Amino acid sequence: MTMWVFGYGSLLWNPGFPVAESVIATLPGYARSFCMRSIHHRGTEEKPGLVLALDADPQHVCEGVALAVADGHEDTTLAYLRERELISSAYVERELAIDLRDGRRVTALVYVINADHVQYCGGLPLEEQAHIIARARGGMGPNNEYLFNTAAHLSEIGLHDPDLEWLTRRVRDLGA
Repeated sequence: MTMWVFGYGSLLWNPGFPVAESVIATLPGYARSFCMRSIHHRGTEEKPGLVLALDADPQHVCEGVALAVADGHEDTTLAYLRERELISSAYVERELAIDLRDGRRVTALVYVINADHVQYCGGLPLEEQAHIIARARGGMGPNNEYLFNTAAHLSEIGLHDPDLEWLTRRVRDLGA
């Protein structure tokens, strides 16, 4: 059976594992948002950045990409993703049904935010998000690079996220 992973942020442009197939997909009941403070990859404990997470919201559907893990790489991919995504336990690993653009429905590994975790910061105004993203930097580089790469990749594959598009313009206006 194929192992699927749902990408909505950096997994879109940097999966880090062998991908056999990539299909645009939707995940109902979740919204992509900068609702997680990053103290490792895109910020520090003293100056946290923001990273995208899936925030439970029954009114939303998140558009992203379903990534099929290449045969024989399931165990190493799972170990890699757990090391990458569960670094601070702010994300929770789930297996959820996603709908592929080609009509298939599959179960995918999905990392969603734990709204009870100290790094959760849902509901920040976009202007505040822009100022945080414009100045934060962590072990994986500047926070604005994360935003710019994600927004650019979404645009390349024909997916539009108005909040990310606005943030990209605003963070550039701030000189980042």
